[in-house]
Amino acid sequence: MAQTAQNPFQQQRIIIPNKQGEQLVGILHETGSAEIVILCHGFAATKDHFIFMNLAAALEKAGLSSFRFDFTGNGESEGSFQYAHFRREVDDIHSVAQYFRGANRLVSAVVGHSKGGNVVLLYASTYQDINIVVNISGRYDVKAGIEERLGKGFMEKIKKDGFLDVKDPGRFDYRVTEESMMDRLNTNIHEACIRINKQCRVLTVHGSADPIIPVEEAFEFDKIIPNHKLQVIEEADHCYTHQQAELTSAVVGFIKEAIQQDKAAAI
Repeated sequence: MAQTAQNPFQQQRIIIPNKQGEQLVGILHETGSAEIVILCHGFAATKDHFIFMNLAAALEKAGLSSFRFDFTGNGESEGSFQYAHFRREVDDIHSVAQYFRGANRLVSAVVGHSKGGNVVLLYASTYQDINIVVNISGRYDVKAGIEERLGKGFMEKIKKDGFLDVKDPGRFDYRVTEESMMDRLNTNIHEACIRINKQCRVLTVHGSADPIIPVEEAFEFDKIIPNHKLQVIEEADHCYTHQQAELTSAVVGFIKEAIQQDKAAAI
């Protein structure tokens, strides 16, 4: 998309290899800012989820560039879809961050929704090279919610056959392997959050009427993350269906303020 006086922003499709050599596909919303924000989708979603389309547009209006991309095995990106593999998605973010640093961009913030919220918190704990993190509706206890998605007796079925095939109406069918299930069960979000650097500013946003991940989980993050802000959006569901304006305002406002504070501290 050409840059014009009438449309000062441009979108560019970019392909970035991850550490396994698989191609990650994303869209750069370019405003010309030195800073860039990485946007990370949730489970079985894509970069084109309306939350990230709206966030990218709101960041553009704030003068901030952003990059929304598909994790390995999702959307347009290469690789096989996996049920969990949180650490693989953490490494995908790192590959994206390194790509933009190589292009002399400042990766200022990383934003994730749902499972993506867990992944960005794990990223902050692991790499400690991005100091603004936004967790939208992430799950504090990743051992919860499995039976609702996979059905009763899921573990016995996986142990017996080595996998469980899941039909997910409205999305796609997928296979849960024993390896991917153990990856989820062995992921400790509590321990990861405790290790987040105190210099890292973290915002957790959660809807009070979230039927998928209870809002109570958001308060657990508030208890343990060192430099944390919690914002509960009243009556919002898991995807903020009727509260997109409140969501984008909370996220973009937090990022803008944190970037300005960082600039002031550097003077």
